[in-house]
Amino acid sequence: MAVYLIILVTVLTHTSFKGSKVLISLYAIELGANPLTIGVLFSMYSIFPVFLSVYAGKLSDRFGCRLPMLFGASGLLAGLLLPFLLPQLGTLYFSAALIGMCYIFYTVSVQHLIGSSGEGRQRTRNYSLFSLAVGLTALLGPTTTGFAIDLVGHRATYLLLALFPVLPILTLLFLARLLPAQPSHSGAKPEQHVMDLVRILPLRRALITAGIIETGLELFNFYLPIYAHSEGFSASQIGVIMGAFALALLVVRGAMPMLVRRSGEERVLGASLLLAGASCLLFPFVSSFALLLAMSFVLGLGLGCGSPLSMVLAYNRSPPGRAGEAMGLRQTVNKATEVVVPIIFGSIGTAFGMVPVFWLDALMLAGGAILMRKDAAKRAVHET
Repeated sequence: MAVYLIILVTVLTHTSFKGSKVLISLYAIELGANPLTIGVLFSMYSIFPVFLSVYAGKLSDRFGCRLPMLFGASGLLAGLLLPFLLPQLGTLYFSAALIGMCYIFYTVSVQHLIGSSGEGRQRTRNYSLFSLAVGLTALLGPTTTGFAIDLVGHRATYLLLALFPVLPILTLLFLARLLPAQPSHSGAKPEQHVMDLVRILPLRRALITAGIIETGLELFNFYLPIYAHSEGFSASQIGVIMGAFALALLVVRGAMPMLVRRSGEERVLGASLLLAGASCLLFPFVSSFALLLAMSFVLGLGLGCGSPLSMVLAYNRSPPGRAGEAMGLRQTVNKATEVVVPIIFGSIGTAFGMVPVFWLDALMLAGGAILMRKDAAKRAVHET
């Protein structure tokens, strides 16, 4: 029951977080921003996490996960209230930076907590359930945000999303005894350095692949609202299109444990990245609502296994007592990707259009697939 409770509160916080990233794009467009400006706004979510993710992981290693999660949920609430109180384009920068800076403590700690709640197949199952819940938020966040914008406007939608973290904050404050046991290693050696983790080749491959997966996810979250808006779709339609992507996440993550049992984490992840890359090749040539729904669903099938499997690989390949730090390092790679990708892709899209952006991402996804195929071959050799 403890794992299910932490998954429930994460559904609430992450629905709010996911919704805010759609909301900030559409609100910025409403306020006259161009794709490059929106790319900078998106990057603000990830600037501070680049530097804080490993620190957040070390905190969860040494002192447990509850306090970092409480800090993250509270910062999410504060960041969502800012644009409601001061509805200006400049406020969106502060909102995104505050949310990103605080929520990374929640993200790293909850991933550590889920991983520490089981071993072997049980850990893979827990990450699968957790990823299903996160996939559900990718459905709930954008669709709720899209319909709310059409019904009550951008500013009031920020207030609506700010209500979601309230219950998780209360749970972390007053019902901590119901949460999974808090992993802590207060005796961690001070001479340990994060570069020790980077030097572990299997872990390094998992981290690189995680960054590539994040590139695909960030491209969809960042560019889909811009692209669909340019095609004349309403906020509700954009929310539904993004919901199709999220539905595919739920489908493939539900099947993930079975796929992993048959083929192993590396083979499943490699095949998923190839499918995602093929989808990116075709995406910029699709403009009808029905086809965008279909392509979003296929892309979701390709990227759906990416995050949970990269979490499993990062956790399993981390040294004893440093799993939280490894999860933090994974988030550092992801957040660095989230800083760079929107600015670079926003610049390319502004200068050359959509096609080069999607094709560049397809090339990167194919590179990630090659890395995982090499790891799968090495595992097969060791097993024989």
